[in-house]
Amino acid sequence: MVPAEVADVSPWQDWCSAAEGALRFLADYVGWDFWMVTQVVDGRQVVLLAHPPEAVRPGVELPWEESFCRQMIEGNAPRLATVTAAVPAYASRTTGPLRDVAAYVGVPLVRADGALFGTLCGVAFRAKPRSAVRDLRVVEAAARLLSTLMAAGMQPPPLPSPDRPG
Repeated sequence: MVPAEVADVSPWQDWCSAAEGALRFLADYVGWDFWMVTQVVDGRQVVLLAHPPEAVRPGVELPWEESFCRQMIEGNAPRLATVTAAVPAYASRTTGPLRDVAAYVGVPLVRADGALFGTLCGVAFRAKPRSAVRDLRVVEAAARLLSTLMAAGMQPPPLPSPDRPG
């Protein structure tokens, strides 16, 4: 039994719990409208977890070609954009389900061998002040923690069922 004095810092039981904790922390500390952990597989970006949970259902997919995260991974755009309209690679993506994204932050999640797993990302529907850039290091630390847990053997959740409009 964990004493009450240390229960708030006891280890998470699995990768999914750690990722949910990271998303809650980022929502509370950094803010923004919602946060996601995604996995890139077979040319699509799949939402594994989101906070708040009702913001995006697990299993929602976006073609990787259309993703903000792809632009960030490929070095065409920065990890954090306080105004997506001011970054050409992001501005060209603000159509369809991404049309209302006014600010973006994303950091790669990588496997032990350095291969891309997915991303930890946040979006806001209003532009952020330039001072929001200071929070990038916090998001990078959270992403590195999740990547490290994967490297240490903790497994992410399985891919949710695809959520495709029917």
